[in-house]
Amino acid sequence: MLRRHFLVATTLSLALPSVAWAEKPLTVVATTGMVADAVRQVGGDVVEVKALMGPGIDPHSYRQTRSDIVALTGADLVLWHGLYLEAQMEEFFAKLGRSRTVVAVAEALDKEQLRGHDDYEGKYDPHVWMVPTLWSGVVREVQRALTEARPEAADFFATNADAHITELERLQTYAENTLSKVPEGSRVLVTAHDAFGYFGSEYGFDVMGIQGISTQSEAGLNRIRELVDILVEREIGAVFVESSVSDRSMRALIEGAAARGHEVRIGGELFSDAMGATGTYEGTYIGMIDHNITVIASALGAEVPERGLNNKLSAGI
Repeated sequence: MLRRHFLVATTLSLALPSVAWAEKPLTVVATTGMVADAVRQVGGDVVEVKALMGPGIDPHSYRQTRSDIVALTGADLVLWHGLYLEAQMEEFFAKLGRSRTVVAVAEALDKEQLRGHDDYEGKYDPHVWMVPTLWSGVVREVQRALTEARPEAADFFATNADAHITELERLQTYAENTLSKVPEGSRVLVTAHDAFGYFGSEYGFDVMGIQGISTQSEAGLNRIRELVDILVEREIGAVFVESSVSDRSMRALIEGAAARGHEVRIGGELFSDAMGATGTYEGTYIGMIDHNITVIASALGAEVPERGLNNKLSAGI
């Protein structure tokens, strides 16, 4: 009877390596939704992944809960982003690494590709997911970690990683083509915190955050006044709120510009440190970045596909 089930399952799901039927799924706990999505893309049905931080959660200030600790200590593999993104959890991960395999996947990137951290000397801007080709390096590190944990599925992981990276290259091309349509004088991205530095460097945008790279940095009145001056002088008509950061400071910017006789609108909500709602297209890495590219380009004057690269955005732009 067991042999019959094995043969039927193998016939119906050739994409899975045969070892997956002989073993339980590899249990993986990831901190952010972006890392968890990479695990799902590479691991397929060989893995069972749990993300600690859901939609709207700020990883800069996140601290592990009791239920998180249970999940983390029971996992076969723990993957966190690193680069000081989960600053409040670093000590915990150092201790956990003495008894579990714990990997900071973004730490594998070549440091020459990284931006310095405004607030902490010797550390780097962690927001590498904002550029698909840069994120590909994280996907490869996820592949390496999964392969080390389940070596018999190495070919399966490699095939999935290659396919996903092909999708990321397509997304990169969409970003380059779409964002190049924004008029040069309008390529200014004002957001709640400096999460879009890699984005700006890659696609030729001036990026200005009210707060620094970390949401834990202070947004002072002087910074608000400075940005109001820039909005007025450069005649910037749109700013952007973020799904995981309060819009209070952004509202202060808009009010400050209005007091100077300059109208500024909210160009849209961007996904900065967390993805969209679970079960939606924006709740995947591809959908998150597709949304950001399409919303930014549209708000700043470019013609864009109404529902993005894959015609899957939940709402038309």
